[in-house]
Amino acid sequence: MMEQNIAILVADLSGYTALTETHGALSAADLIDKYVEIVNNSLVGNSYLHERVGDEVMIVSGSPDSLLSSAIVLLSNVLQQYKFLHIHGALHYGKVLKRKDSFFGSAINLTSRIASQAKPGIFLCSDDFLNALTDKKACSFNSLGKYNFKNVSEEKEVFEIRASEPTSLHVDPVCRMLLSADEEHISHPGNSNIFFCSVNCREIYLRKEIIV
Repeated sequence: MMEQNIAILVADLSGYTALTETHGALSAADLIDKYVEIVNNSLVGNSYLHERVGDEVMIVSGSPDSLLSSAIVLLSNVLQQYKFLHIHGALHYGKVLKRKDSFFGSAINLTSRIASQAKPGIFLCSDDFLNALTDKKACSFNSLGKYNFKNVSEEKEVFEIRASEPTSLHVDPVCRMLLSADEEHISHPGNSNIFFCSVNCREIYLRKEIIV
C-alpha cells in the first residue's frame, strides 16, 4: 500500500468536560448527537467525517480547498447554535497510509498537536496546509509564528482561522455553553455582562463567588 496526501481537520468542543460535569451524561450525549449533525451539514465537496471519538472529530478530504470551506462553514454553523459549545481544532496536509478504514502516519499526530494549541472558536492550520491550497484568498490567515511540536524535526509555521462572532455572544462561565443576549438566559444579579444557561449554573457560580 502506498501513502497518499490528504487534508485533515481535527476538531473538538471547548468545555465538553465542564458541561458534562454540570448537566450530566444525558445532556452531554444529546450535545454530541447535535454536534455530529452540525458537522455532517457543514461538509463541502468530497470532505467527509472519518471518525468521532468522544467530542473529537476527524474530517478528511482529498482537496485542501474543500476542507477549508468545510472548516469555515463548521465554525459559522457552531456560532449560530444556542446553548452549544465553542469548537476549536486544526487543519494539516500530509502523507498518510490508509489500511482498511483507518489512517496511519505522522500527519495525523501533528494535526492533533496543532489542534491542542487552538483557542475556543478558532481553527489553526499548518504552513503545509496553506501551501497546498489552490485559492489562498478564500479566507484570511493570521500567522502566529513558528512552533516546535513533539517528535517533529522542523518548526512549523501556524496560521489562525476564525469566523466572525455575533456581538451578542456570551459564554456561561460554569458549563461553557454559548449564549446570546437576544435569547432566553439567566442573568447574574450584579453583573449585566455575565449570563447563565440555567438557574443551576448561576447558583454554582454564586456559591464560588461567596467562597472566594
